[in-house]
Order: sequence, then structure tokens, then C-alpha cells
Amino acid sequence: MATQSKGPEFDPLKMFAEMKLPNLPDMEALLATYRRNIETFSAANKIALEGAQAVAKRHMEILQQMVAELTETIKALSEAEAPSAKAAKQAELLKRAYERAVANSKELSELIQKANQEALALLNRRFMEAMDEIKTLMEKAGAAR
Repeated sequence: MATQSKGPEFDPLKMFAEMKLPNLPDMEALLATYRRNIETFSAANKIALEGAQAVAKRHMEILQQMVAELTETIKALSEAEAPSAKAAKQAELLKRAYERAVANSKELSELIQKANQEALALLNRRFMEAMDEIKTLMEKAGAAR
């Protein structure tokens, strides 16, 4: 008994062979790109961590300075003076403390901003390089067809 075919035969090997798959890029070059990306992320994290450490260190120095100044202020205010002179001294001490607090806040803010800018600049530079590398790899893979 002969079997009759009612249409084209299904041949998966022939179908797979006829498929047009894109050429793969140079995998070694692609891995090198990813490796450089990871190295850059690591370097950016290091910059951010060093910035945070610098801020913490400076913050501790500011706190130590404040404690020393507070001790001096208490001593200065405890000296017997006329009430009007004491009030004037308190106002002057408060003004200096406020000015120092503003300056210290600005300094800490600048330290944080500097570390963030350095890390972001590094990441931006690497991103642009990585895009150029990927584009080149894809162009090479397309030309190899």
C-alpha cells in the first residue's frame, strides 16, 4: 500500500539551513568590552566610596572642632560680666557658629558633588566607548556575511 503525500514534506533540516541568521560578533572582543564595563563600574564605585570616606572623615573633624569651640564658648559665657555685655557676646558667638555651620555644610556638599561628578564622568566616558565598540563589532559581523 503506497502512501500519498498531500502537500510538501516537512523537513526541519532543510528549513533550518534556509534560515538567514545574523553573523555573531567576535565573542572575544565582545567579552573584552563587557570586562571593561565591569572594570569601569568597579572604578566608579571606588571613587564614590572614597568620596563617602572623605565626607565622613571631614564630618568627624568638624564635630571635633565644634566640641572644642563649644567648650570655649561655655568658658567665655561663664565669666562674670554685665548682662548687656554677656548678651552681645552670646550674639557674636551664635553668629560665628552659624557662619561656620553654613561653610561646613557647603564644604561637605562640594566634597559629595565632586565625587559624584568624577564617578559619573567615568561611567559616561565608558558608556560612549562601549557603544562605539559594540557598533564596530556589529559592523564587522555584518560585513562578514
